[in-house]
Amino acid sequence: METVASSPAPSTVEEVFRDYSGRHCGLVRALTAEVDDLYALCHPERENLCLYGHPDGSWEVNVPPEEVPPEMPEPTLGINFARNGPKRWDWLSRVAMHSDSWLLSVAFFFAARFSGAERKCLFNLINDLPTIFEAFCSHQLTKKNTRVDCGRKPKRSSKRLKTGQSTAFPPTVNIGCDEDANEISVTSCGSCGTKHFSNFWIQCDACERWFHGKCVKMTRAKAEKMKQYRCPSCSSK
Repeated sequence: METVASSPAPSTVEEVFRDYSGRHCGLVRALTAEVDDLYALCHPERENLCLYGHPDGSWEVNVPPEEVPPEMPEPTLGINFARNGPKRWDWLSRVAMHSDSWLLSVAFFFAARFSGAERKCLFNLINDLPTIFEAFCSHQLTKKNTRVDCGRKPKRSSKRLKTGQSTAFPPTVNIGCDEDANEISVTSCGSCGTKHFSNFWIQCDACERWFHGKCVKMTRAKAEKMKQYRCPSCSSK
């Protein structure tokens, strides 16, 4: 349960980002290194539970406080009730996405009195970190990469984003052996070096490396108007 009253609320961009980073760290750990503990704690027969990340980098599963209205935004309530419904990966991914939403709501709750420039600065700092969902997907890829040999080879995409083509993705691998298994990139971004989930990738026509669109400041709309794409490194040669 959140104990905000025990310490002053963050009041500057640096303090809010430090608070966000601590909570982010705790939630990432809950959904990666300590995910089995999280899964066990969220038993459907328990009360309405929330997943909390704390500023000190710890995490906890607990019932929400009884204050109405609460002192600050609360995480999604009752995450444990859906645990046994969807597949484990689907449930965890939804928890990760709800955690991202909660983190942002807490940060901008503290930033409500900030100026526009301060809020923009805070958002840019936050945006430089991977989301909880991205960290979760990356961890699942590392953990389950060996499951490619379940009789399924990594899928290769021959697509490159060209004029009129609205989707392009690097090679992916299924995490799980079911027909509808989820897929994660097995290719690292040529700019940031991570395999984090992104709904838009672009491949350089010169070096054939794949990049997250946001890492090379490229949008889907801009890419669709280009006949060829060269990454920043190839463009400078």
